[in-house]
Amino acid sequence: MTALEIPYDELLSLRDWVRWSASRMQEAGVCFGHGTDNALDEALELVLASLHLSHEMDPAWLDARVSRAEGRLLGERLRQRIEQRVPLAYITGRAWFAGLMFEVNEDVLVPRSPIAELIGDRFYPWLGDRDPGAILDLCCGSGCIGIACAQSFPEALVDLADISPAALEVAQRNIERHGLEQRARALRSDVFDGLEGEVYDLIVSNPPYVSSAEMETLPPEYRHEPGLGLEAGEDGMSVVSRILARAPEHLAAGGILVVEVGASADLLMARYPGVPFLWLDFERGGDGVFLLTADQLAEFHDVFVED
Repeated sequence: MTALEIPYDELLSLRDWVRWSASRMQEAGVCFGHGTDNALDEALELVLASLHLSHEMDPAWLDARVSRAEGRLLGERLRQRIEQRVPLAYITGRAWFAGLMFEVNEDVLVPRSPIAELIGDRFYPWLGDRDPGAILDLCCGSGCIGIACAQSFPEALVDLADISPAALEVAQRNIERHGLEQRARALRSDVFDGLEGEVYDLIVSNPPYVSSAEMETLPPEYRHEPGLGLEAGEDGMSVVSRILARAPEHLAAGGILVVEVGASADLLMARYPGVPFLWLDFERGGDGVFLLTADQLAEFHDVFVED
């Protein structure tokens, strides 16, 4: 790729940088799959995050001048985004999920799950009027799902579990960022190995579910994410199958399990043809998220264990 030439003397305002950056990203064909879905929103987040400005600011401030030092920073970050295909969240160190800001780095996936919509709706109607007392965010990465759940259910105790010590360090910092030290904890666990005796009313997971073949076809932006958080064996089901086999031990009566498997939904149904997975719909886009109740997991336990 030809090195990006930046006309610093012509890019004077925030608005100039947003428009020009959006054009260059669109021209370069970067992948928008890590928090935004278009060049203009991506460029706006790059500029605002880099200059410590809020999306809630008066739009008139977009005409404010950018200093030389700020322009150099924006140029360096735009080069990272276009020339190296680094996801924007890794460049800025932040990502948004369920209306909350989270620290992210290359030890964790960039938050982007449609599960955020379920959290905002407090998993209605599947939990009924019941507020979960204990929640598990399994394969938590940055901890965004569990922390968002803690905000939606202010009386709940929340565990964030992951196999990666580096990811858990990020999750712990996000726990502290949101002031949840008294209600949330980060635990090292290989799926449920490490959570012996723990029982939850709600288990939510966005585990690795990308097949080995699919990994080879992903856009270059995804190569910056930890493979441990994406790839799950030849058919992408190696982690999900372990979750299904052990979930009954850790889900309380009346509880629910919610798991994202994305484009691997068909593979999951082919693997377990008799299981009544409830595939959830999303008003704001997204798919590949299923729900099973504690009773259903118990009913099909032999199927999952024999797999």
